[in-house]
Amino acid sequence: MADRKLMAGHVVRRLRRQQGLTQAGMAETLAISPSYLNLIERNQRPLTAALLVKLAETFDFDPRALAAGEPGGGAAAVRRRLADPLFADLEIDRNEVEEWLAAAPGGAEAFARAFDRMLAGGGAALVADDPVAPVRREIERWRNHFADLDAAAETLADELRLGAGDLYGAIAERLRVKHSLTIRVLPVEVMPDMLRRLDLHARQLQLSELLDPASRTFAAAFQLAQIEARGEIEALALGAGFADRASDRLYRRHLSSYFAAAVMMPYARFLRACEATGYDIELLQRRFGAGFEQVAHRLTTLQRVGARGLPFFMIRIDRAGQSSKRYAGASGAALVEADGRCPLWHLHRAFDRPGSLVVQLVEIEGVGSDTGARWLTMARTVNPQGRRYGAVAAEFAIGIGVAAELAGSVAAARGFDLSGVVMPIGLGCRACVRPDCPQRAAAPAGRALTVNERERRMTALTFAGD
Repeated sequence: MADRKLMAGHVVRRLRRQQGLTQAGMAETLAISPSYLNLIERNQRPLTAALLVKLAETFDFDPRALAAGEPGGGAAAVRRRLADPLFADLEIDRNEVEEWLAAAPGGAEAFARAFDRMLAGGGAALVADDPVAPVRREIERWRNHFADLDAAAETLADELRLGAGDLYGAIAERLRVKHSLTIRVLPVEVMPDMLRRLDLHARQLQLSELLDPASRTFAAAFQLAQIEARGEIEALALGAGFADRASDRLYRRHLSSYFAAAVMMPYARFLRACEATGYDIELLQRRFGAGFEQVAHRLTTLQRVGARGLPFFMIRIDRAGQSSKRYAGASGAALVEADGRCPLWHLHRAFDRPGSLVVQLVEIEGVGSDTGARWLTMARTVNPQGRRYGAVAAEFAIGIGVAAELAGSVAAARGFDLSGVVMPIGLGCRACVRPDCPQRAAAPAGRALTVNERERRMTALTFAGD
């Protein structure tokens, strides 16, 4: 992953136009041929490190624009949108998407923005008023990796380690000494409906006694993020330019949480531990004093240039199949983006085995660019903090996955033949064309139901083209 080619024609073209230069003019400035620059702009040649340095020195170009500036979030994100049943009959392949991005990046970005505001899941529910949708899109644009936050958190984590071996204690001491904030753990009777509260009048960060040690550390690190990473968070939020105040606040909360997790699991140390343990989540939990969901989320962020981890995705669902967290990261997984999910995916079976890790090798059936893709997936239930006896027991299933072709070093893959027999699953019945599925609840989009009174197949819902 670390040596993959950098195709950034749209960024170079945009920079050239901003400078008011022709291809010949920019090529002369960069000491390259116009034909070579033309190939770069059309994504037929990668952007080399030497040329990137020249762009930065000559045009005051910020290389971070390469991470955040891909139209529509990049080819993988556009393909996930095109996997929607709405486009099932078009059969747009990977090459067409890449040619589109190279030839008309503005058009691809316009499509992505329009699609994100259109109908969700082929139904009539508009997402234009949903404050979460633009936040997810912005996180996806960065592939859920924020280099500046990671660097600042890693520096802070190293400073805290020098002061004490106990991270929670070190954070508490830093808040007290540097920011005049003390941490006070309060009984549930005092904070019956809150887990964390900042009382500026008393100069206290008040935490509920219901929080376990990992959650207390995270809450303290979250508060530290809001103080010491304020500049980085402010810059990212302003760059996102949300029109809706709720979206802006949700995004800032995500960034503060990102920083908190990066303090608990500093990038370099965490990546080394991942590679040494085979991404063993339970061992990583113990080593870094974190919860399962915290580690699972952190796995989706490991995309530092020159030190990339495996590209995991993460999703969190409830028993009704509703998702409340979705991070594709750099995985490009349609499993995350799809509004429908397949009951044959063992993500749902995690609820039958609370606290146990459920591992499954799956292959995507259906239409779109992910057809035939294989994924090693892991799922486990988690219970939110704050439950009291007699109260509603909330429960979620956390699913993570990585492309099977990259999963050879993963501890959970032991015993699996990653190229052998696999469970075929779909992205919901409306996007899946798998015939004779006993779990089918609806015909695929664009396929007419067929009814034959003289036959009864595995499923009562048969369709044209079956």
